[in-house]
Amino acid sequence: MVGEGKRKVRNDKKRDIKPTVTRELKDCIYRLSFITDTPVKDVIEEILIAGSQRRKVVSYLSQYFLRDVRIANTLYMGDLNRIPIKKRASTGRNERVSTRVTESMHDSLSALAYAMGCSVSKACALLVDATVRDTDFVNEFAKGYIEKNVDEERMRELKKVLKYINAGNPFDERISWAALLSHLLEEVQVHAEKVQDTVSEFVINHWKK
Repeated sequence: MVGEGKRKVRNDKKRDIKPTVTRELKDCIYRLSFITDTPVKDVIEEILIAGSQRRKVVSYLSQYFLRDVRIANTLYMGDLNRIPIKKRASTGRNERVSTRVTESMHDSLSALAYAMGCSVSKACALLVDATVRDTDFVNEFAKGYIEKNVDEERMRELKKVLKYINAGNPFDERISWAALLSHLLEEVQVHAEKVQDTVSEFVINHWKK
């Protein structure tokens, strides 16, 4: 029971984190924010959540682990002979970004920070950087945005279009969801249409039965 004069703490309360990232990474985050019309803080949080659940991303970060740590169901071995991440030389211009994460996400970042012997803020920056470099994540992120803005029928047709274009492409090229989203949004900006209408036009112009 909460005593008189004490405020009940919400179990979904979020904590602020302001990691320092390279200018290039910050630009990348802001581009994702712009093309998906999502606040920067929310984009960063989504990146962190996705990255913390991707074995590929965590395995990549494990090269910096000084201490053993268990993440999900995997035990990662640390090595104290590694150069601590905080002592590695950084290049380029760094800038601060801001996000808010749940207690659960903060605990995950704390585990990474413990393993790497660095601050939670630094662990946050490293996780964001590793995740956005994962092309699978970027494609899923873009696909998720399209799905939110396009009805089921258009989405089914859009998948057929991509499948057709990518099957036996004579130019050995593959259109990703991220590339498609970028194209659709350019069309929206040029013609002042909605994403839904642009998808319909794209399907009509590209789909061959």
